[in-house]
Amino acid sequence: MHFKKLFLVVLLAMGTLSACSTSNNTDDNASKSVALVTDGKIDDQSFNQAAWKGLKDYGSEYKLDRGTDGYQYFQVKNQADLKKGINKAIRQKYQTIFGIGNESKSAIISADKSNPKKNFVIMDDTIKGYKNVASVRFRKDEGAYLAGVATASQTKTGKVGFIGGANNSVIASFKRGFTQGVADQAKKLHKNVTIYDQNVGNFTDTVRAQSIATNMYDKNVDVIFHAAGNAGGGLFQTARFINQARPAQDRVWVIGVDADQSDLGKYYAKGGQEANFVLTSVITGVNVATKDIASRSYQDKFPGGKMITYGLKNNAVSILPGQIAPNIWKDVQIARSKILAGKIKI
Repeated sequence: MHFKKLFLVVLLAMGTLSACSTSNNTDDNASKSVALVTDGKIDDQSFNQAAWKGLKDYGSEYKLDRGTDGYQYFQVKNQADLKKGINKAIRQKYQTIFGIGNESKSAIISADKSNPKKNFVIMDDTIKGYKNVASVRFRKDEGAYLAGVATASQTKTGKVGFIGGANNSVIASFKRGFTQGVADQAKKLHKNVTIYDQNVGNFTDTVRAQSIATNMYDKNVDVIFHAAGNAGGGLFQTARFINQARPAQDRVWVIGVDADQSDLGKYYAKGGQEANFVLTSVITGVNVATKDIASRSYQDKFPGGKMITYGLKNNAVSILPGQIAPNIWKDVQIARSKILAGKIKI
């Protein structure tokens, strides 16, 4: 009898330990959970989609499922609802919460004050003075510089364009790098290249972007680089309309931004030839940053209060070969090497 009682006690103790172990594991997973909050489409083929890919890669590496205790995104209707989206992520107990762009800035600051034990990340902007907020910036100018090199080499008319989104420091960085890249390469090739540039004023007005693009192409511009987010769709519409009426060899070009936008450039040229008018895309490795920050949080090394900058040196900024001719691509790679070596400063 005594032996049977002892055996029963041991079994009960083991069951209790097992239950405690499971409970602690769940709590541990909750502390590793990450969420993305955005007021844009998650499948925008641009910034949001890249950010979400990084969180999915994080989940895959650490064997976390989508949802509570893993990774998730919260998509709200507009900028005014960003605070609600962040609060929803907090209520569902996500530990590290990413906000995309400066539109999220005030919402993150507000949430931080009430939730000092949560981790917050502002992507593509800076929040200073908060110990549990990490700020992420990208060297947009480095990728844009390479786009400028390709553009100056590609243009046949000597007229090129830049269309930005909102009037902020991020778009200014894109413009600065692109302008310098065009100027440096034009000088190297002894070409005269004129740059037309204009901002939409936001990242959503496709009609406005379409009007700007039409005006530029009417001035004989043959390559336009955009950093206009969803508004850039208006540029693609204009380029497609123009190119469908021309032979493929006379197409006007678009340079995509943040993610590979080559799928948006597929069309049929005059005569029915299948073609593509996306020369290349300047990649902002948002996925590199979101995965990296999420991984640091998982390892209890969240960089709260710090500014983390990503660029060419950690492969978080790049340019795709796309339809760039081999001789032009060689010049792009030479320029990349010089930036990394500090021989070209933007």
